[in-house]
Amino acid sequence: MADNYLEKRYDEVFGKKTLVKKVGRTLDSLFLENRSTRGYKSDFIVREEVLRKIIGVNTKIASARNQQVLRFKIVLSDKAPLLLQHVKMGGQLPELHLPFKGTEPNAFIVVCSTIEENKNVDIDLGISLQSMLLKAVEIGLNGLIIGSFNRKEITKAFDLKYIPLAILAIGKSKEKFRLQEISETDNHNYFRQEDNTHIVPKVKIDDLII
Repeated sequence: MADNYLEKRYDEVFGKKTLVKKVGRTLDSLFLENRSTRGYKSDFIVREEVLRKIIGVNTKIASARNQQVLRFKIVLSDKAPLLLQHVKMGGQLPELHLPFKGTEPNAFIVVCSTIEENKNVDIDLGISLQSMLLKAVEIGLNGLIIGSFNRKEITKAFDLKYIPLAILAIGKSKEKFRLQEISETDNHNYFRQEDNTHIVPKVKIDDLII
């Protein structure tokens, strides 16, 4: 209330809106919150307009040779169970059978290409997936890039006329994460602690720079 009062007084005195912008979250904070999520709040339903907003970043981001061959299929809660039959999540933790029952994502974006996959398409795919995930985090959601899925069955189930390359799950996370600094020779596999906190090993910067 005090901030709003001061802003109004500023307008009354100077006759124009203040040019001071509110500072949002930094890019580093978005990176930290952008963790691969395999457990979602079942009572939070992601709507089509939200997925459209996330897909919308593709009208602004870079594209190799500006080819812009990626296309996007929205899958909402009514069709989500059909898609879930043909994907695998948490490949490094097969004993957990992720996602746990009742924590499945209920919204997906199937990323397709209008041409056969090649180096430039792969560049576009990486840029697109990361950008969409950061947008999801910005609006308070999380996601997961799914690369392990039955391409033939997904194409058939959703009558896709383009080639599916990856699937993005989107939802409200109910998981806890923590990054763990490691050296380049340490085990890179993610794991779960006893309290179910998901630990994500990340190689320290000194080992990344050659």
